[in-house]
Amino acid sequence: MIVMKFGGSSVANAERIKHVASIIKAYQDKRPAVVLSAMGDTTDHLLEAADKAVLGEVDVAGVAKLHEDTAAELGINIETIQALLTELKQLLTGISMLKEISKRSRDYLVSFGERMSVRMMAAYLESQGIPAKFYDAWDIGIVSDSNYMAAELLDEVWENIPAHLNDYKNGSDNHIPIVTGFIAKDKKGNITTLGRGGSDLTATMDGILTTDPRVVKEAKPVPEVTYEEAQELAMFGAQVLHPRSMLPVRKTGTPVRVKNSYNITSPGSIIVENHTGKVPPVCAITTVKHITVIDIVSSRMLGAAGFLAHVFNNFLKWNISIDVIATSEVSVSLTVNTKSDLSGLVADLEQASQVSVRKDKAIVTIICDAAHSSAILASGFDALADEGINVQMISQGASKVNISMIVNDDEADRTVQILHNAYFS
Repeated sequence: MIVMKFGGSSVANAERIKHVASIIKAYQDKRPAVVLSAMGDTTDHLLEAADKAVLGEVDVAGVAKLHEDTAAELGINIETIQALLTELKQLLTGISMLKEISKRSRDYLVSFGERMSVRMMAAYLESQGIPAKFYDAWDIGIVSDSNYMAAELLDEVWENIPAHLNDYKNGSDNHIPIVTGFIAKDKKGNITTLGRGGSDLTATMDGILTTDPRVVKEAKPVPEVTYEEAQELAMFGAQVLHPRSMLPVRKTGTPVRVKNSYNITSPGSIIVENHTGKVPPVCAITTVKHITVIDIVSSRMLGAAGFLAHVFNNFLKWNISIDVIATSEVSVSLTVNTKSDLSGLVADLEQASQVSVRKDKAIVTIICDAAHSSAILASGFDALADEGINVQMISQGASKVNISMIVNDDEADRTVQILHNAYFS
């Protein structure tokens, strides 16, 4: 049994759905379980509909037209999708009356994309004589906590899923399961989302590349990466896979192959526990733009333990996540998402610290064998110095597979280009 995941651009229209169906059919003897994203930009369009609803306008025309036109082109019955569109309109009407949307309502809203996508695919496969059945994630036991918009799966999930799919796995049920990605339900039955994986770059890549090909056209395929490296890539902007997707496959030792649905003959990249050959000094370079750096210097004699406790307790209080950090005994520099409201956090930190906030920064991360960090940094920093790029902060991850540096936002792409040339040319 294998699991196949197709992102939004892979199922963006009728032509793409037909193509994905052909891929599923080609692997039918391997008993695939198929996980789908919403069609194309449907999730973004649903969020736009929510914004309009808060202002009093209920509009599902764009989302409805995409799915209705696609169904017509595929020649399938869309009764189940029409029922979801009616439910969606009712939800947006409620939002328009309240003039607000909670995190729980937002998760409910964006779930419609995946739910319509799996129904579309299952119906088309059936029309082609391929037994298939759609499942909303909770139908196969995917249960989460109630942290809406960024829910965590409960431990029982790893027992629930095999139990629900056992008949299919052992051959007593031949209907290919087509399952929603991205969503779950909590113990109260409320729909949750597991956090968005970002843009679906994997659909236009032949696997994992050494960097974003939109930044460096000479980006090269990476045949093999470890789970740890893939997780760091995901955390620092590569968006090849959702960062948390590595946890269950690493737990079971399941290899993951990242392929291009537009070019299925390409071998893509495989993700495994350990490198099977020589470990490359540098695997890939990735970047996260539009971040904020907060510099915090202790203004009291708290000592290292007291100072760091003061800092981290306040980040916990305001529920603000830290991406990269560099510390000394009486000072900390760290990065956060620019979208976060920092006013309350900064006010609390200033009770015992001097705080400065620097916006318009970017994180550039080198995924590498940090055992050779001196040589890696030497060649990289020499190249950056020659081009006048000033690195403002550096941090080596505890995982020993990444080195992150902070530069100005408008220097991020150039930094990646320089480093890529230094390491891969």
